[in-house]
Amino acid sequence: MRLKKTLALAAVTALLGVTSACGSDTDEPSSGGPDKAEIVVWLNGADTPDAARAWLKKTFEDEHPGSTLTIEQQEWEGLVERLTTALTSADQTPDVVEVGNTQAATFTTVGAFSDLTGDLADLGGDDLLQGFVEAGTADGKTYAVPYYAGSTYVFYRKDLFEKAGITEVPATMADFVTAAKKLKQDSGQGDFSGYWLPGKDWRDGAAFLWDAGGDFAEPDGDGWKATLSTPDSIKGLEAFQDLYTSASGAPADANESDPVTPFCAGKIGMMSRPGWVYGMLTDPESGCPDLAEQVGVFALPGSDGEPAPVLLGGSNIAVSAKSPNQDLAHDVVALMLSEDYQTILAENGLTPARQSYAGKLGDDEFAQATIEAASNAKLTPAAASWATVEGKFVLEDLFSRIAQGGDVTKLAAEADQQIDSELN
Repeated sequence: MRLKKTLALAAVTALLGVTSACGSDTDEPSSGGPDKAEIVVWLNGADTPDAARAWLKKTFEDEHPGSTLTIEQQEWEGLVERLTTALTSADQTPDVVEVGNTQAATFTTVGAFSDLTGDLADLGGDDLLQGFVEAGTADGKTYAVPYYAGSTYVFYRKDLFEKAGITEVPATMADFVTAAKKLKQDSGQGDFSGYWLPGKDWRDGAAFLWDAGGDFAEPDGDGWKATLSTPDSIKGLEAFQDLYTSASGAPADANESDPVTPFCAGKIGMMSRPGWVYGMLTDPESGCPDLAEQVGVFALPGSDGEPAPVLLGGSNIAVSAKSPNQDLAHDVVALMLSEDYQTILAENGLTPARQSYAGKLGDDEFAQATIEAASNAKLTPAAASWATVEGKFVLEDLFSRIAQGGDVTKLAAEADQQIDSELN
């Protein structure tokens, strides 16, 4: 059964009590606030490294004596629903929030965030990742600014490649699929993944959809039309199904489960993960630093030999329109876009929010893979209601049922109906 955990856009609008994208139309403060306060920042998942979190807390508190900064970690799953609830009143709202770049449009178009247009020049202006600026802009005003970007690339075990007789990194999608299947077959283990691909993982599955020429949806007049049931999309979804069936040992009902432990245990030959996962692999307590020399990386190759069109992941940051601490919250955003903070992100494999900081990623194979993976990366449809598609788990349900052997054509048609309903 399709999970229904998130309100539709109209309901989000009603719950937030606003009717336009302009934060000044709400009754919350758009500037000012006390000189001292307890500031709460929501960061999602483990993407932001501990070193960055520690720097942000210390620097903010040093620069604002008497104020405190608390970082509360949220999980990506169910985030839209939690934000919808938390952004409704000054009593419960966080001051600064991280939101996925594919989710930003939904909240900017209903006035949930404060206007940051006047801060743009100081925060980086044209140097900021413009696709992320656009995702946080509505009616000519910017309400959410870039935080970081991060396309996934392939981590692989060099020793397992050698054991399977794979002598070269795959150069095309066909080579990649062949290698994944060979790794799985040669392992002789049912729970081994030549390529780690949980059934609900539509974000990594999108690469196979796009590589085949398909897509989730496209503009249609004043609205949007879902396109998962087009011939090219069906071809891509069938490629996902074949790869899952023949090469993955991950559960069909799992969503982007943490693969670090099985990767370290030799249960995974290849996996698509963001660059910061290397830090987890080399962590002395939870990773496998003794195997660091066996870890290789490369950008997922497309059918044409160029980098495959993977999902351009990443986040925006915004100030809650309901926060009573507007000035302090704006200062937090400025610190998160500062060179010191963004350097920490870059050193941990995250693409900085400012283009001029890209060189801080380094020049090793990991930096090269990051740059190559981002060179042909794509975003999900730029529809204001796209976050509700994600929030209702339409894609997790589709890809999971495909992984379980369902009829791709039938399932794609059903998903198109659901997506059309949400986007229009």
